[in-house]
Amino acid sequence: MRAIITVAGKDRVGIIASVTHTLAERNVNVLDITQTILPPDFFTMVMLVDTGACTVSFGDLADQMAALGKDMGMDIRVQREDTFQAMHRI
Repeated sequence: MRAIITVAGKDRVGIIASVTHTLAERNVNVLDITQTILPPDFFTMVMLVDTGACTVSFGDLADQMAALGKDMGMDIRVQREDTFQAMHRI
């Protein structure tokens, strides 16, 4: 299954490394990634990932990524790709 991960918060060193390390530990493959820094220092990132071989349930992955975000002082959300697409359809 594919999922969308969004990350937002104050920019700092190591955001991408922390997120991708956590995903790699759970065998989640990053398919695409885009990130932007909005002035003055607001970091945003959107990732398309494949959770097909993930070692934890989807719900646990979402909870663990949200907890990582909290520890980092950021907002990290994981959504199934179809849910994300439906929410952003005009």
